[in-house]
Amino acid sequence: MLAIKKARKFIQANPKDPASLIISALVLALENEGRISVAQLYELNNDKFELALEILSEWRLDRHYASKLRLIDMSSQVHELGAPASTPPTV
Repeated sequence: MLAIKKARKFIQANPKDPASLIISALVLALENEGRISVAQLYELNNDKFELALEILSEWRLDRHYASKLRLIDMSSQVHELGAPASTPPTV
């Protein structure tokens, strides 16, 4: 469960970092059984991409680990802060 803890600490320390937003989106997609684009994950540098893979692995192993709740909460907060005020329509 180290990746979950590492991700929470990274997001908490760097809430406006684009990598925090991507990792938060990954966490929210996992929790809500939603989707995230692989292209978004490819935007991460190598260290953060490895962290994303570790999160996926841990999430699979233990879907009910207590630390996930803190990570989900932090991810939700960061995602709300980083979301643009209005999203342009997709054509």
